[in-house]
Amino acid sequence: MRNFGASEFPWRGGNRVALLENGEEFFMRAFALIDAAQREILIETFILFEDKIGLELHRRLIAAARRGVRVELTVDGYGSPHFSPEFLAGFTDAGVRLRLFDPHPRWLGVRLHAFRRMHRKLLVADARVALVGGINFSADHVRDFGAEAKQDYAVEVEGPAVADIHDFLRAALASQGVGNAWRPARQAESVAQAGATDVMFVPRDNHRRRGSIEREYRRAIRAARREILLANAYFFPGYGFLRDLRHAARRGVKVTLIFQGEPDMQVALVAARTLYRYLIEAGVQLHEYCERPFHGKVALVDDDWATVGSSNLDPLSLSLNLEANVFIRDPSFVAELRNNLQHLLQHHCQSVDPAQVPRGRFWHVLTRPLLFHVLRRFPDWAGWLPAHTPRVALAKPPPDEAGAGTTPP
Repeated sequence: MRNFGASEFPWRGGNRVALLENGEEFFMRAFALIDAAQREILIETFILFEDKIGLELHRRLIAAARRGVRVELTVDGYGSPHFSPEFLAGFTDAGVRLRLFDPHPRWLGVRLHAFRRMHRKLLVADARVALVGGINFSADHVRDFGAEAKQDYAVEVEGPAVADIHDFLRAALASQGVGNAWRPARQAESVAQAGATDVMFVPRDNHRRRGSIEREYRRAIRAARREILLANAYFFPGYGFLRDLRHAARRGVKVTLIFQGEPDMQVALVAARTLYRYLIEAGVQLHEYCERPFHGKVALVDDDWATVGSSNLDPLSLSLNLEANVFIRDPSFVAELRNNLQHLLQHHCQSVDPAQVPRGRFWHVLTRPLLFHVLRRFPDWAGWLPAHTPRVALAKPPPDEAGAGTTPP
């Protein structure tokens, strides 16, 4: 059995945490923190669109910058491929620094460089309060977007753990957005305690921390005694992760997994379903969320461990993208997350009937070992994909547009 050893990331005590469900709760808190900020706002997001949410963020960040707040906003150059000159000019004129992580021009209208993206979603206001999760700044995270509105989660953190998140974001700004040089301090900085919750902040990069988030998941799964409840939008982890889930179910742990049933990318469901028989045979309970696209990346183990973040459990998140999760030890928070996910299970999910999952054909004796060999080796193979040193470009309006733009109403 693989020995993960001690984590390099410290647990910080004395925090307050709050679960934020969907854009309605997340954007309300994000905008309130921006409006109240007095010194500094640091934000990373994979997606920022010029829709009603993006324009509202734009307006509030400009207002913050104009009252003297330092505003640093980093978006991914693949996830956020285009901004109008007026949008950029509004930021530039106010002093908001908008950075694009590894931007590239389209080739014949196609966005390339789809791998090794900056997929984190982080916000820190005045080095005091942080938001961490999977919610982008786009209107498809709120209900009135319609049937394609996403189900998703984030968490608000206040207390000593925020110092780690803040220091990481400052390090990322100084290192082309990667943040791989960041090291958590041995002792938490003198940030006032705000509660009684233990929080650990864990980023993933393509240097020393390739498996950091997966290791924390597997550490908790292997220690589980009664329950594992995992809800993840894109589920296609490595063989070791799957084996740990099976072993947990076979030793009597109730293992429940929630996947997308109405995915925004159909390949996500196709990939997950190839694993159904392997999991069901061990007693793992599977459910598909079918109300709308599921975009969450959350899990809980027993009564005292949970995680919320940006990392899916698929090859992109576990092997290539830059990600960030928080891990939480707090029975009250775990109970709240469990109640939320149980509501989804009871009202918006379809159970996967083991009798309806096709049994293996005779040729699966050969193909299943091949599948799991691929799963086991994929992280190493992914490292062979063409790589380069990412660059972070400061976004500015075209020269002939500079000064001509106006802030959207």
